[in-house]
Order: sequence, then C-alpha cells, then structure tokens
Amino acid sequence: MPNRVVGIFKTRTSPVVLQFVAAVLLSIPAGGFSAFAADDFEREPVNYSAAKPQNVVSRLQKQIESGRARFEFDGRWGYLRSLLHALNVPESSQMLVFSKTSFQRQRIAPRTPRALYFNDDVYVGYCCDGDVMEISAADPNLGAVFYTLDQERIDKPRIARQTDSCLQCHASSQTQGVPGFVIRSVYSDAAGFPILGSGTFHIDQTSPLKNRWGGWYVTGTHGKQKHLGNLIVTGKQTPEETDNSAGMNVTSLAGRFNGTKYLAGSSDIVALMVMEHQTTAHNLITAANFQTRLALAQEAALNRELKQPTTYRWESTTSRIKAVGEALVKYLLFSEEAVLTEPIRGTTSFASDFAARGPRDKRGRSLRDFDLKRRLFKYPCSYLVYSPAFDALPNAVKKYVSQRLGEILSGADTSPEFARLTRADRRAIVEILKETKPELAASWKHVNPVAAN
Repeated sequence: MPNRVVGIFKTRTSPVVLQFVAAVLLSIPAGGFSAFAADDFEREPVNYSAAKPQNVVSRLQKQIESGRARFEFDGRWGYLRSLLHALNVPESSQMLVFSKTSFQRQRIAPRTPRALYFNDDVYVGYCCDGDVMEISAADPNLGAVFYTLDQERIDKPRIARQTDSCLQCHASSQTQGVPGFVIRSVYSDAAGFPILGSGTFHIDQTSPLKNRWGGWYVTGTHGKQKHLGNLIVTGKQTPEETDNSAGMNVTSLAGRFNGTKYLAGSSDIVALMVMEHQTTAHNLITAANFQTRLALAQEAALNRELKQPTTYRWESTTSRIKAVGEALVKYLLFSEEAVLTEPIRGTTSFASDFAARGPRDKRGRSLRDFDLKRRLFKYPCSYLVYSPAFDALPNAVKKYVSQRLGEILSGADTSPEFARLTRADRRAIVEILKETKPELAASWKHVNPVAAN
C-alpha cells in the first residue's frame, strides 16, 4: 500500500481511505476557517522556530554585527532612541499602558506605565528601568517574530530572538492561531493588576470605543464618545459602574506619572486607533499566508499519493483559500468598522507623521489620509496592502484577494458587508491603487473607476 504524507504525518493506507482522510483534512467549517492547532506552525511548511527570520529587525541585527549600525546608550532611556531611529519608528507613536499585561509586569503600574512605539512593520516596548526592551516584527513569512534587547551599555548590543515564552500569549485564538499581536482592554486597579473578574476585551477596528483602552492612558479629544482609558479602579468600586468622566477628553497626563522618564508625556488616541487596526490586519495576513501554504502542501502530498497531476486542485483547497482570503478582504476594506459619532483629535504630531509616509497618487491622495469624523481613514482600504507581509502572500490567496477587491470596488459586489463603501469611496480607492499599487490592480481591467462613481 502507498505511503501517505500529509504535513509531517506518515502512515500506510489505501487510496480509498486516503480519499476519505483527505476530505476531512482539507475541509473547513461553513462560513469560516479553522485556526492552526497548538503547534502546527512549528512543522512543515512554516517551521516557525527553526526558520530564519527575514524582517526589519533581523536585518538591523546584521547591520549591528557588521558595524554599519551603531547604538548610543542614553543614561535615561538606554538604547530606546537609537533603536527607534534605526527602525524608522516615530517617537510620536508613543502609547502608554499601565495594566500588568506584559512579561515585565513587575515594572508596570499607573505610576510607571509601559511605553509602546510602532510603524507599519515593527513594535517596540519600553519599561522604565527595564532590563530589556521588547521588539516584535511582522515577518513576511513567519508572522510576528519576537525579540529582546538588553538595556546594558556594550559595544555591539545584540537583539535576541525569543520564541516559547512569547508564544504563550501571542499564538492563540486571539491571533487567528498564528504567531501574532494582541491588544487587550482591561479594568485595572491602583497597582496595575487587571481585574479579570470583570472581563477583558480583545480590541480591533470593529470594537466600540466604549470598550477600548482599559488599562491604557489616552490623550486626545473625542467629544461625548466614552471609553475606558485613563480609568483606575480603586477601593470597592464595581469596575463596570465606575465613573470615568475625568478620563474623557484628556489632553495632558501631568500628575499621573513622571513624564520626564518617557520620550513624551502623551499616549495619542489616533496612534492607538491605528495600532488596533494594524495588529489584527497583520494577524489576518499571517493566517492567510500560513493556511494557504498548509493547504497547498497537503494538496501536493495527496496528489502525489493519489497519482494526480501536480496541478490538480481539490475543491476543499479552494474553499480554504477562499475562507482566509475573504476574512482578509473584509478587514482590509474596514467591514464592520466601529462608527465614530464625533470627531477624534490626537495631541501629538502622530497623525501628520503617519500620513506623510505616503505613497500618494497624482492628486495627492493616500490610503494613509485620516477622516477621524465618521471613521478612521478617509479612503477605507488598509495601507498594509503596501507591506512586505502582504506582498509575500502565496500567489493563490493573493490572486483571490485581488479578484475580490476588484469585484467589490467596481460595484459588482453589493453585499451588506461592504455597504458602507460609497461609490465615491470605491472610485477613489481604485484610482489610488491603480497608481500606487499597480501590481495589485493589474487584473482589474474590468474595474472602471467611472463605474464606481
């Protein structure tokens, strides 16, 4: 009997049984896709821990080793400023979290919040007097890859990769079952401990503002819209019933902690909202990447065992790719995004710094332009279509995503999930992408921007 190879499993079975097993292995639940099992990404075709990362952080470490990049150690912040500069991360992206929801939790409290900084591809975590800085990068082939940088003065600091300890929290159902990023909102007591009995919220662009930013400082104005930011639960207060009016529309955090220990005394509301969009988008891109690679690898093994042509496509493989692709498309187009009822305004230069990174079409429009009145962005299509992670998607799922974007933006797809996209929205997005991402729009010959008028 033939030897069956599916992933790392090797058994001997008959073709009839094999066809049955294949149908099970390559099936997905109706209306969705199944997350990776506990350590599926540690095996072929991903090999997460054993594979060599190729991302902005791994490249920076090579530059440090060769002497092309040098870090300066500051007596107040250690390597923080040098690291942000080397990674092209704006200081204006600073956000402050005071709940003990990080592995350096002993250093985190309302008086000593943890600072986070980010750009499109990397996140940096800094604790006052911390032993290390935490870094996570969106790797095009591996998803989130985690690193630490010791905060001690040496000639050539080393950015060290971390795996097991980080994956305990960063590879779960909250990250689509792949190594990813997690943003949580929790009620926090005066010491920074999360009050788990009152529940937690996993936050992304679909989350109502009223559930966001528990355990975080927030600076910015938002009108009458409520949120959980700046709230510290004391005494015997019931968290859900605590009055947080003093935490609304806060433009200065003076008096809450020693701001001289941070690069800035702010935790910009716009930066928080962008990060919440971006982290889940990264996770969905990784899930589409991993699931497609797994489906194709299993299909190739089955085709070999069943003597099928290498190009034979199983219907279930198509279904799996469709499921992960559709979830990504919906998120990229801000389907189910929480609606803003009043304008949002930050307190730093983050919004202008972020928007300035382009690219822009000949009319000066960019997917990075903000709306901040009804929704986050003026043109609701994620700027992460320009990211290395998106570019690294396997062709099968990238083709699906491109096709679906074309159908939706042309107005051919009028399903309720995309009803918020006006004709003007669709037309603008098509025009911007055709100029700034022509390889994505290459198959859109049938997509006439005028038709999306």
